[in-house]
Amino acid sequence: MIKRLYLYSITFFHKKECMKIHTTMPQKLKPYFREELEFAGKCFSSNDFRTCWYHLERAHILGQPYPYHHTLVHWKMLLLGITIKDFREIIGQIPRLLVGGVKSFVGEIPVGNTGGANVPPLKPMEIPADLKKIIEENK
Repeated sequence: MIKRLYLYSITFFHKKECMKIHTTMPQKLKPYFREELEFAGKCFSSNDFRTCWYHLERAHILGQPYPYHHTLVHWKMLLLGITIKDFREIIGQIPRLLVGGVKSFVGEIPVGNTGGANVPPLKPMEIPADLKKIIEENK
């Protein structure tokens, strides 16, 4: 019986479907994530909310696999929604804020999703070519 459980556990943990636990963003990827947040902050300060949103979406794609970074972007998206009084975005960000980091932690994210209430929260999306290259080169 114990031998069977041991063999099952070895098989389970060596499958490709095995749950991947993510905790921290690779150091090489952090500057790109920070840059997107800095651009978003500058645009926010100058009331260019459309461009701010664009950079938050890009930061979301970069930070999505990492719980802290994923949650941080949803927090900033919520704050932007409050600032521009977008009720749909406010309501849409609350569950994403509560669940997004947990889904990142266990590696169950819809890859490429931009994170806004304008897209289904579980819908995988195409990653822009420049971000795809950044992610691949800085894992």
